[in-house]
Amino acid sequence: MRLKKITSYIRDYWYYYVFILVCMFIAIGLDMLYPQITKIIVNDIFVGQDYERLPMLLVAIVLIGAGRSIFGYLKEFTADKTGARIGAEMRKELFAHIQGLSMDYFGQTNTGELMARVKDDIDHVWLAIGFIGTFTIEVAVHVVSVLYCMFNLNWKLTFLPLICMTICGIVAIVLEKKLDKVYEAISEENAELTTIAEENLAGVRTVKAFAREKFEISKFLSHNKRYYDLNMSEAKTMVKYDPVFNFMGVLLPIMCTVLGGISVMKGQMDIGSLAAYVEYSRNCTWPVEALGWLVNSISSAVASRKKIRKIFEQKSSIVEKAEPVVLDCVKGNIEFSNVSFDIGTTNILSDINFSVEQGKTLGIMGATGSGKSSVINLLERFYDTTEGTVKIDGVDVKDLSLSQIRENISVVMQDVFLFSDSIKENIKMGKRDVLEFEGVKEAAKKAKASGFIEDMEMEYDTVIGERGVGLSGGQKQRISIARALSKKSPILVLDDSTSALDMETEHEIQIMLNELKDTTKIIIAHRISAVRHADEIIYLENGRIVERGTHEKLLAQKGAYYNTYRAQYGAVLDAKNEIA
Repeated sequence: MRLKKITSYIRDYWYYYVFILVCMFIAIGLDMLYPQITKIIVNDIFVGQDYERLPMLLVAIVLIGAGRSIFGYLKEFTADKTGARIGAEMRKELFAHIQGLSMDYFGQTNTGELMARVKDDIDHVWLAIGFIGTFTIEVAVHVVSVLYCMFNLNWKLTFLPLICMTICGIVAIVLEKKLDKVYEAISEENAELTTIAEENLAGVRTVKAFAREKFEISKFLSHNKRYYDLNMSEAKTMVKYDPVFNFMGVLLPIMCTVLGGISVMKGQMDIGSLAAYVEYSRNCTWPVEALGWLVNSISSAVASRKKIRKIFEQKSSIVEKAEPVVLDCVKGNIEFSNVSFDIGTTNILSDINFSVEQGKTLGIMGATGSGKSSVINLLERFYDTTEGTVKIDGVDVKDLSLSQIRENISVVMQDVFLFSDSIKENIKMGKRDVLEFEGVKEAAKKAKASGFIEDMEMEYDTVIGERGVGLSGGQKQRISIARALSKKSPILVLDDSTSALDMETEHEIQIMLNELKDTTKIIIAHRISAVRHADEIIYLENGRIVERGTHEKLLAQKGAYYNTYRAQYGAVLDAKNEIA
C-alpha cells in the first residue's frame, strides 16, 4: 500500500471543498462590503446629514454581521468535518498498512513510535488538510481582496500595507525553514517518550518487583526534559519572530490613519473613504497576526507527513502471490523439507525435516533458543524459509493465501496475550462473527477454564484487565487454549502453553487433546509430560534435529531427551529405586 497524495483525498471530497470555498467567498465578500457601508454612513449621514438612510444602513450592518457569522460557521464546521473524515481514512489506511507488514519490521520498531504516528502525526496532517488548510486559503484570498479594495480607494497609500505584507511573508518563510527541523526532532522525541511510557505501564509489575521505580522515573524524566527542550526551542523561535507579525498588525492601522489623514487634508481623499480605508487596514491585521500560527501548524503537519511516509515506504518481506492456490478443504497434513532459516547473519534453523499427518501429534522439545518457536513462525508464514519448503496438504505455504493459512491454524502462544475485554470476547476472537455463546462455553469447558470463569460474579461477561491483569498465569493460559479450541481449526499449535498449569490440569488437557482425532497437533514444550504421548517427538539443539522418535524410543537412546527426562523426574525415579 502506498501513501496517497493529499490531492487525491481532496478529489475524493471535492464537493465539501467546493461548499467550503463558496461559504468562504461569501464571508469575505461580506467583510469587504462592511467598510463600504461605513464610508456611506460617514459621507452621507454624518457629513451630508441624510439621516433618513441611517436605519436602513444600520439594518444592512446587522445583516452583514449575521451573514458573516453564518457562512463563517458553515465554512469552519465543514472544514473540520472534512478534515476529520480524511484523518479517519488516513488513520485506517496507515493502520491497515502496519497490520500488513511482516514480523521482522515489528522486531525493529518500537510500539510507542507506531502509536505516535497513528495518533499524533495523523492529527497534525488532517488539521492541515481541514481547518488549517482552508484557513490559509482564506487568509490569502482575504488579503488580496482587502488590497484590491484599498487600491480602489487610494492606490498610492496601498503601497504601505503591501510592503508590510511582503516583510511578513519573508519572515514567515524564514520561520518555516527554522521550524521544519525542530518539528522533526519533536516528532521523533514524542515517539520515544510514548514508547518509554507504554513499556513502563505495560511492565509495571516487573518494575515494582525489581524496585526500579527511581531508575525508570529518571529515564522517563531525561526524555521528558529532551521533549521539553525541543518544545522550548520551538517556542523561542516563535517568540523571536512573532513580535514582527504583532507589531505590523498594530502599526499598519495607525500609519494608514496618519497618512490617510494627510491625504484628506490635501483634498486627495474624503473622510468617508479614510474611514473605509482604516477599516480595511484593520482587516489586514488579523491575517498578519495569524501568519505565524499558520506557519507553525503547517510546519508541524509537513514534519508529521514525512514520518508517516517513512512507514508507508516499508514493504512486507512476506509477499502473497497475485493468484494464490486455494485449497477446497484444509485437512492438516504438514511437511517440512530441508528447511533452513536465518535472520540476518544468525542461523536459527538448519536442515529441518519432518511430516505430520492429519490427526497426528508432533512434540517439539529443546533448550531455550534452540529454534522451537521458529518452526511455528515458518508454518504460519510470519517469516519465509531461507532454504527448503514448508507444505500444508502438499502445497508450499508460499503458494497459499496468508488468510487461508492463518484461518486454518489455531495457535496458543508462549506469551499469552489477552485483550482488555470480556472473557467471552477473548475466547470468540478467532470466530467473533459466527461463534455462539454455547460454543464459547464448550471451548472453555474443554480448556478446563469453565470452573474459575463461572465462579466469577459476571462469569463470561467479566472484563479482564489489559494483557489479562487480574488473572493468574494458569488462568490466562486456559483462556488462551479455549480461544484456540473455539476456532476449530484443522491444525492446533500449543507453544509451551501449559507451563503455568498444575500437573493434574495439564493431564486433563492432554486427555482432551487426544480426543481431537481429526486435528493435527504440534506441541512445543519444555516439560516431558506435555509431549510424551505424541506420535513423534523431535529434539532440537542449536536449530538442528538431534533426536527423533516416540517417548519410549528416545528414552532408550539415552541422549538429550533422556537427560531432560532425568533432570525433570530423576528425584522421583531415584526414590522408586530406593524403595525397590
